[in-house]
Amino acid sequence: MGWMADETGLGKNSANHVALTPLSHLRRAAVVFKDHLAVSYGTHRKTYGEYYQRCSQLASGLVKLGVQPGDVVATLIPNLPAQAEAHFGVPACSAVVNTINTRLDVGTVAYIFDHGGAKVVLVDSQFLDLAEAAVAAMEGAAPVLIEVADDQAGWHASGKHQTYEDLLAGGDPDFDWILPTDEWESLALNYTSGTTGRPKGVVYHHRGAYLMTMGTVVSWRMTLHPVYLTIVPMFHCNGWNHTWMMPLLGGTVVCCRDVSAKAVYNAIHYEGVTHFGGAPIVLNMIVNAVDEDRRSFDHQVEVFTAGAPPAPATLSKIEDLGFNITQVYGLTETYGHVTECYWKGGDWDGLDKPGVAAIKARQGVAMPMMEHVLVRDSDHQPVPMDGVTQGEIAIRGNAVMKGYLKNPEATAEAFADGYFNSGDIAVQHPDSYVQISDRAKDIIISGGENISSVEIEGVLMGHPDVNLAAVVAKPDDKWGEVPCAFVELKPGTSPSEADLISFTRQTLAGFKAPKKVLFQELPKTSTGKIQKFELRKLAEDL
Repeated sequence: MGWMADETGLGKNSANHVALTPLSHLRRAAVVFKDHLAVSYGTHRKTYGEYYQRCSQLASGLVKLGVQPGDVVATLIPNLPAQAEAHFGVPACSAVVNTINTRLDVGTVAYIFDHGGAKVVLVDSQFLDLAEAAVAAMEGAAPVLIEVADDQAGWHASGKHQTYEDLLAGGDPDFDWILPTDEWESLALNYTSGTTGRPKGVVYHHRGAYLMTMGTVVSWRMTLHPVYLTIVPMFHCNGWNHTWMMPLLGGTVVCCRDVSAKAVYNAIHYEGVTHFGGAPIVLNMIVNAVDEDRRSFDHQVEVFTAGAPPAPATLSKIEDLGFNITQVYGLTETYGHVTECYWKGGDWDGLDKPGVAAIKARQGVAMPMMEHVLVRDSDHQPVPMDGVTQGEIAIRGNAVMKGYLKNPEATAEAFADGYFNSGDIAVQHPDSYVQISDRAKDIIISGGENISSVEIEGVLMGHPDVNLAAVVAKPDDKWGEVPCAFVELKPGTSPSEADLISFTRQTLAGFKAPKKVLFQELPKTSTGKIQKFELRKLAEDL
């Protein structure tokens, strides 16, 4: 008897083949965990039954606004309940959720509205001015703005637009969710940080998000009813997919609008938080908290950190406080983390603190939902696993994007030779653990945010007194890295450092503006190419 699918006469049907989607997690949780706390934010405390109902009302309300399957619904919301609900309510009406970074400038937000074709934007009151200015700057059809008021934080509705709660009130709590018939259908649209100009639109599929949630449960050693604190912005890779994951385990999402050491300690002490993710800046903030902001807790808190390896001193101090840190790595194009620095135990358990920090600084090995992660040379051949030879991280697996929206050239380049080519330069150790040694395209990672040096250079070059500009990362105790600009001036000009920083802030979001400007002749090769490695050395010595 043949066992291949085409030989047995046995095929797919509605009983044995259901498209994988993270929406299934909440539909199940609404029954299995109906009365368990799903979302917590101050006085907003919703059970899974109530959470599912609100997401259903959102889906119904969007349909009444004219949203059709395949349309894009964008958000400009911090880590609030409405942002969590959008992750289910938007795709529940077969639309695509586009969570936008609230720290972006007007021009970039307008571009994303246009490029993604948003039909509706759910916008927090704090960012309403940003959304309105972006709509005014658009070239295409304007989306409908729905205002999300956060009275608990003092952001009340302006009265200029329909509110989110009114939208839900007009929705049907029994709305029949439109689940994908094909798990390759688009689920989410996320924009990169625009490392070489305009940001690229990264398209996620239902299958990838579903398997991302499953793999994370294994790697994070999770059991039923975890309590997850939303430090990672939900506009970063959809919060690394954690919002989609929590109903799988009947977990509680604890929303956090403004991240501070006090907020983190309070959430652990009062809400019993067991898990959160964040950049090393968050770890530094916890370690350096003043005594009055600290709270006691008697359980270990599991933390995923990414963006840059935590400093050894920080790692040592925070683990003594009751936190277990795991370094992970990923990109927008991979739904967030796809490698983990899995702790092997054995000989590693006997390492001193510097030795532990050296291991935990690695980006590690492929997580369970990934097929293969390796380091390849310029000919796409694996580099020796010697911990020295550099190459580019290449990734293959289900948690890889469909591609870049409306950009087939960039998609083809990213997928050259059967893998997603990350652009990150790394080595691979003999035990197969990957460790980043440099970053391609001069990306600066500041407080978990990716900043394009090219974008800052372009703005500086627009100043009438600037002849040439180069931007590199400068190490920073608080943010990990900050932009540092080196500028050659035109003869007879003498703008100050403050002048140029102020000039960049007229165009760029504040976190992208250079924190230091140095005036000097830039080092160049014989062909005139700026030698950024020399500038990095200077920045490191500042």
